[in-house]
Amino acid sequence: MTIEANDPALAIAEKPASLRPVLEWIARRAEPVVIGLAAILIGLALFSLFILAVGKSPVTLFQLMYTGGFGSWFSVQNSLSRAAPLLLTALCVALPARLGLVIIGGEGAVVLGGVAAAAMALPLAGTAPVFLTLILMAIAAMVVGGIWIGLAGFLRHYRGVNETISSLLLSYIAIALMNQFVEGMLRDPASLNKPSTRPLPADYMLGKIPGMDVHWGLGIGILACIVSWIVIEATSYGFAARIAGGNVRAAQIQGLPVGKLIAGFTALAGSFAGLAGMIEVAAVQGSANASLAAGYGYTGILVAFLARHNPLAIIPVAILLGGIDASGGLIQRRMGLPDATVLVLQGTLFIVILFCETFYGRFKIFNPDLWKRSL
Repeated sequence: MTIEANDPALAIAEKPASLRPVLEWIARRAEPVVIGLAAILIGLALFSLFILAVGKSPVTLFQLMYTGGFGSWFSVQNSLSRAAPLLLTALCVALPARLGLVIIGGEGAVVLGGVAAAAMALPLAGTAPVFLTLILMAIAAMVVGGIWIGLAGFLRHYRGVNETISSLLLSYIAIALMNQFVEGMLRDPASLNKPSTRPLPADYMLGKIPGMDVHWGLGIGILACIVSWIVIEATSYGFAARIAGGNVRAAQIQGLPVGKLIAGFTALAGSFAGLAGMIEVAAVQGSANASLAAGYGYTGILVAFLARHNPLAIIPVAILLGGIDASGGLIQRRMGLPDATVLVLQGTLFIVILFCETFYGRFKIFNPDLWKRSL
């Protein structure tokens, strides 16, 4: 029996035995990076065709996109500020995804979290200590956001309602409730043209990170991603969630509390989205108003899918998407394109990413189980 010396399938197997575990570790983790980058490049290529169709230069657009997002220290800080809520809204999608759930209603938790934070601040601002007020605002926002998204998880497990549809419909209800509160019982009489709640005093606003013109929401978002990764990867609770996400029936046979896991993870996910709403009120808007529905909940869906629902990978992806979002105004001024051009790019990337999901597990080089063992 002869063995072809140039057989590429044996190239990996003929490596020293000590290298194989390292190669396996690299191969398993390279797949999402390679396929993810390929999806981004394909999405940009398709978007370039769209730009050419409207008579503009894709090269100029991408140059402006880089300049507006990362071309200067001012642009970088603007991108980081926009990335802060995306970190939290992406977690609203990523955490339930570990249980096999597709939650796309983070926008609702954001707006209701912002309203809850503003309502909590009304009797406290100016009387209670600043730190205590901000803590209570955050708790109120997280509780309301957790209940809102947790409701979708509850309906999914106990009533069989599709969580994707229910969470999306709950977003529209949440926006309607926000408008009702902001234009009704919580409205500041002085807000004539744009109804809003009473503004927070300047000293009650969430401060800036020292040395940067970026609010502390960025640090809170990064900390939330790190904590989420620890919960998923290093706790029995996270391990049980991964088991339930792989096979709900098997998890039930093993006696795992699937219902509590679904309710718990969706509530935790919603609390992060609600916290994003509180940060928008306390660090950006200064009050609750219609600007809370800025689309951060929907962009968070793209961030989560591009990061493959990995909380740590969400951090760089959110910064990238924050930079793209920050460049929208510059593109509009310099190229005469509508501000929605950035949304078209995000939609194109999302479609391509979903399409590229079908390629996972199809390449032998990324699957060490298919490699030939050394002789």
